[in-house]
Amino acid sequence: MNEIVLTTTMVDLKRRRFLVAATTVAGSIGIIAAAVPFISAMNPSARARSAGAPVNVDVSKLEPGQQITVKWRGKPVWILRRTPQMLEDLRSAELRERLRDPDSAVASQQPVYAKNEFRSIESEHLIVIGICTHLGCVPTFRPDVAPVDLGPDWPGGYFCPCHGSRFDLAGRVYKGVPAPTNLVVPPYRFLSESRIRIGEDSDMS
Repeated sequence: MNEIVLTTTMVDLKRRRFLVAATTVAGSIGIIAAAVPFISAMNPSARARSAGAPVNVDVSKLEPGQQITVKWRGKPVWILRRTPQMLEDLRSAELRERLRDPDSAVASQQPVYAKNEFRSIESEHLIVIGICTHLGCVPTFRPDVAPVDLGPDWPGGYFCPCHGSRFDLAGRVYKGVPAPTNLVVPPYRFLSESRIRIGEDSDMS
């Protein structure tokens, strides 16, 4: 009889320990599960992180005279590889006379390292946000010289079809058009000769 009572007591004791352990584990899981939404709420979503994150672009296959468009912070960013002739035309005194801000005097339109005649870190590549500074339309890339619709004195550049604003191949705005300022140059830096990171300032700043 004594043996039976002892065995029953040991079984009950083991069962009690098992139930306590199981309850503790279940409670811990519940606390963790409840905490996850709060922890997640404190961290930005992947979409939010990517919206403002820098963008790396490989321009190794970009030919002279060609332009590509990438997206950064929901905006179109143009990367143009300018030809030697384009660069020579940008130095033209005649063209400068037709521009509203040829020396990029409005500081908010470009980083310090892009405040030069080409509005770029190195002359060959132009990088600008492709949004007209008038009412936010997207201008068209018109590298053709003297087309019929833009006139014989058009040296190539950007034309906004919404209200007729014009910009040269450095993103500088012409006089007498609705757009008040040059196109915006975003922060950027070169990671190598052919890789550009848009959204991160150059060490030259």
